[in-house]
Amino acid sequence: MSKRAALEVIALDARDAVAAQAGGADRLELVTDMAADGLTPSLATFAEIRAAVDISLRVMLRASDGFAAGDAAAVDALVRDARALRAEGADEFVLGFLDEEGAADVAAIERVVAALDGARWTFHRAIDRAADRDALRKQLADLEGLDTYLTAGAAGGVGEGLPVLLAEAGRAGEYGYRQQLLVGGGLALDHVPQLRAVGIDAFHIGGAARPEGWGAGVSAEAVALWRAVLDG
Repeated sequence: MSKRAALEVIALDARDAVAAQAGGADRLELVTDMAADGLTPSLATFAEIRAAVDISLRVMLRASDGFAAGDAAAVDALVRDARALRAEGADEFVLGFLDEEGAADVAAIERVVAALDGARWTFHRAIDRAADRDALRKQLADLEGLDTYLTAGAAGGVGEGLPVLLAEAGRAGEYGYRQQLLVGGGLALDHVPQLRAVGIDAFHIGGAARPEGWGAGVSAEAVALWRAVLDG
């Protein structure tokens, strides 16, 4: 068994954050508007959550549903958001943009990453919609701060993407595969043993932390169950 697995939980507000930390989360992904699969939270929400917990926070940089960065004005707005969050104390982020062909939108990504000023960041599940995952990884391999890929292995979720995840875990350390695999998206507890067996040591949950639905908030008990399973 590899090192203790990391557990990241989606948080929409300070209540979510406190419950997730109480349940054993190591890190939070901060978003708003899960109807659009998670957009950039407000500065006020970030500040409230930062004051409420002392675990790591990764803040989403995404302005609209889908995986396109948008036009030049939209990218400018993302850059402003990134700078404002940095100024407020955010030091970890989540982002990811594809172009119309399903390749990494490197120009947009580089502009946003420059505004992060060296902060660490996750390339999110846009990789699961990429035309060529391997090419995307190599396009982004040298970008400053990129240390994680959040992925289910396939657009349809972990159940569909498990073979891809196992294969990519086997390439750890290769060029383009040095970032941590953070598995999330339709992740179920019964996927964990197979993923842990190949050395995957980071897991991401959203709905699974909310047994009563997104409107009810994070359940510390649900997070604690995941923590217990990951700790084996």
